Amino acid sequence: MKISNTLNTSRTIAGFILLGFPCPREGQILLFLLFSVVYLLTLMGNGSIICAVYWDQRLHTPMYILLANFSFLEIWYVTSTVPNMLANFLSDTKVIFSGCFLQFYFFFSLGSTECFFLAIMAFDRYLAICRPLRYPTTMTGCLCTNLVVSCWVLGFFWYLIPIIVISQMSFCGSRIIDHFLCDPGPLQALTCKKTVVELVFSTLSLLPLVILFLFFTGSYTLILRAVLQVPSAAGKRKAFSTCGSHLAVVSLFYGSVLIMYGNLTSEHKAETQKIVTLFYSVVTPLLNPVIYSLRNKDMKNALHKLLGI
Repeated sequence: MKISNTLNTSRTIAGFILLGFPCPREGQILLFLLFSVVYLLTLMGNGSIICAVYWDQRLHTPMYILLANFSFLEIWYVTSTVPNMLANFLSDTKVIFSGCFLQFYFFFSLGSTECFFLAIMAFDRYLAICRPLRYPTTMTGCLCTNLVVSCWVLGFFWYLIPIIVISQMSFCGSRIIDHFLCDPGPLQALTCKKTVVELVFSTLSLLPLVILFLFFTGSYTLILRAVLQVPSAAGKRKAFSTCGSHLAVVSLFYGSVLIMYGNLTSEHKAETQKIVTLFYSVVTPLLNPVIYSLRNKDMKNALHKLLGI
C-alpha cells in the first residue's frame, strides 16, 4: 500500500523519490533508531580521534595529522547521506527533489577525497618505512598541509564534470530511485535513452578510483619488500603494526567500492546495491576509529587520556 502511494506521489512531483528500505511502519522506526545510534557512534568515534590528536602534543606528527583530517572527512562523508536517510524513515513521501544531485555531488566528492587521503597516507607510510632517514626532512608540516588541501580540492573539483553531465540527462518514468541515496546506477536507469554521455560519466567517475588504487598497491608493494628486509622480528612487527590499521581501512573501503563500481558493464540487484553501498558509506566510517584506536598504542593512550579512563 505504501509503495503504491509512493508511485502515485511520483507522478505529481518534479523531483526524485528515494525508496530506501521498504518495510512496515514499525520496521521503519526500528531502522531509524538503529541508524541514529550508528550515526551518533560514528560522530563520537571520529570526533574523539580529532580531539585526541589536537590535545596530545605527541601526536602532532604528519601521520596523526593526516589521520585527524581523515576522521574529519569521515564525519562529513557519513553526514552527506545518513541524515536524509533518517528523515526518509519517518517520511511518507520520501521526496528529495533537486537535492538528489546535490547529495550525489557531495557524497561522491567526499568519497573521491577519501580515496586521495588513503593514497597520501600510504605515501606517508612508504616514506616512514622505506626512507626513514629522509622522512623528517621530506614529510614536513608544509608538505603535509599542501597534501591535505590538495586532497580536498581535487576530490571536489573532479566530480564537477560528472554532476554537470548527469544533471543534463533527460529522466522519465516513475522518478523512483530504489536506493537510500542518489547513486549513479539507479539514476542512469531512469534516463530516457542511453547515450555515449553515460559512458563518459562512468569513465570519469571510475578513473580516480583506479589510478589511486594502483598508486596504493604500488606503495604497499614497496613497503612490504622493505619490511621483509628488516633483520629483526621486532622491527618487522613494529612496521606491520604501523601499516596494519591503514591497510585494514583501505581493504574495507576499496573492497566494497570495487565490488560496486569495478565493472562498468555489470548490473547489481537493488538489494545488493543497497547492502554494498551501506557498507562503504555507513559501516566503514563507524569501524575506522575502532580499527585505528585498537591497533595503535599511541592513539589508545591519547584516547584514554582524553576520556579520563
